[in-house]
Amino acid sequence: MACGYNRLSCIWGDNFHNNLMSHAIMTDPGWRGATERFIARHDIQHFLILLIILNAAILGIETSPSAAAWFGPWLIALDHAILWVFVAELVLLMAARGWRFFRDPWCVFDFIVIMIAFVPATGSLSVLRALRVLRVLRLINKIDSMRVVVSGLLGSLPGLGSVFGLIVIIFYVAAVIATNTFGDAFPERFGSLFASLFTLFQVMTLEGWSADVARPVMEAFPSAWVFFVVFVLVATFIVVNLLVAVIVNSISDAKKQDGAAPGHGNEAARQAIYGLREELSLLREVARKRRSARDGQP
Repeated sequence: MACGYNRLSCIWGDNFHNNLMSHAIMTDPGWRGATERFIARHDIQHFLILLIILNAAILGIETSPSAAAWFGPWLIALDHAILWVFVAELVLLMAARGWRFFRDPWCVFDFIVIMIAFVPATGSLSVLRALRVLRVLRLINKIDSMRVVVSGLLGSLPGLGSVFGLIVIIFYVAAVIATNTFGDAFPERFGSLFASLFTLFQVMTLEGWSADVARPVMEAFPSAWVFFVVFVLVATFIVVNLLVAVIVNSISDAKKQDGAAPGHGNEAARQAIYGLREELSLLREVARKRRSARDGQP
């Protein structure tokens, strides 16, 4: 698919193609399909979600010196046990999907987050120990609604780039005007281009823009209110609404794509296809036996 037609596929991988491959594996009557279906079971997924939340709670408790002193060994043992459960899940998925495992960006993300725990966290690498909390981000991959939102945000990046470009142009034009107009009277806020950009950013956030910026300037320049009102309307309301519109549209597209992908929201159809494949395998076996009996072969 072209980037202009489907931005999400160009940024975060071809999710429809990945779902199609995963769907083909799940309907495979062999051991690969059985492994994939076992991991995809609702009770297994709910158990893994519970472990992720429990692991995040353990990492939070370890930040308390008193709790770590009382329950330190138990917390470490439980953390290691949960880690090995996650490793077992990855191993099973890699065995079921083979090289296709690394074509799914979510699987690659899970793989990196889990493998960080096996990097020696000593010396200059001791900071990696704190990165264990990244395991909680695996909830994004386990909860469909979160995955759709994140995919939508990533898919909105091309559109957001255009909006950010528009913001840069608006800020630059306004900063040049403010510096030339108010710079001599208010050098601390508008004395240079960078000072004006920072002051205008404060105005855009609406944090004290009236009392701290606009009204003092209006005492020296009574007509300055026109500049600030126009800037607030354009930069704060119009541009921010454009950002929201782009993100909402991208999330809506991600939801449509996720709903259209095989294996999402159509459990009955998936089970029916799996049943048909099993019946076809049995029919082939019966036909092979009859053909062997007819030819006089054992």
